[in-house]
Amino acid sequence: MGTFHPTSSNLFLLRASLLALATLFLGFQSARAQALAEAAGATSVSGGTTAAVAKTMTFPAENKTSTSPHLAASSGPAPQVANRLALEEHAGPNAAKLLIRATPAVSQVWIDDKIVGITPMLLVLAPGKYRVTFRGPRMESGAQSVDLLPRETRELALHLATLYPDRVRVH
Repeated sequence: MGTFHPTSSNLFLLRASLLALATLFLGFQSARAQALAEAAGATSVSGGTTAAVAKTMTFPAENKTSTSPHLAASSGPAPQVANRLALEEHAGPNAAKLLIRATPAVSQVWIDDKIVGITPMLLVLAPGKYRVTFRGPRMESGAQSVDLLPRETRELALHLATLYPDRVRVH
């Protein structure tokens, strides 16, 4: 009988055989069996793509002052919530109220180029002049300036203009 020489192809076959045995006799689920094989250093083939897996995985330490050009995931509130809260916090004791409605009803509302939410909504704002911009779900748009006095309550209702026609008629 010949001697066994461990080569990379022999090791691959040995790992594949161990994977098959683990799947058959130990009752591993396919995901657990693949994880076992990948942890052993085997090659994963899925959907025609082949990927070699490293035996050890290390994760970089969390760095708050990253120089990465990519955006980090935000853990705070959504931008519209943060912008709305900032406006309401600066409203003061003489705050004005602005009820905002638009057609179509679910349009984005932007105050001075900062998103604050979706119509209909009631905003509590400091007295002053604001540029209110609307963006509808089908690219409708509209804008209007509003000058609010102290303790004033005002309603702003706007019918948004469509950027593109709903239908095209061919003659």
